[in-house]
Amino acid sequence: MNIPIETKPALWGAFGGAVAAAIIGFSWGGWTTGGKAEAAASMRANDAVVGALAPVCVERFQRAGDAAANLAALKKADSWAQGEFVEKGGWAAIPGTSAPDRVTAVARACAALLVV
Repeated sequence: MNIPIETKPALWGAFGGAVAAAIIGFSWGGWTTGGKAEAAASMRANDAVVGALAPVCVERFQRAGDAAANLAALKKADSWAQGEFVEKGGWAAIPGTSAPDRVTAVARACAALLVV
């Protein structure tokens, strides 16, 4: 089989163009892989859940019988321990879930809303 001599540079050009398009697309074009897109979507969904549950936690905290004393103790606690304080108080508990990392995130967001 005889391939014309002009075919080889055209094939190399097409291959180089495909490689360049992939590099430019993933670097600057905003292309992502399926795994990265899934991870980003999961993170946004978790952030949305935490954002929706934090005000519920604040309301539970404020409706507790000794809310003023608890708020004073929360403000005295170190900033890194405030989420743990809210979590141990049970105000960030999510009924029907066994995801401790999400409860911890809700507790931190709740503490941040309360301290402000």
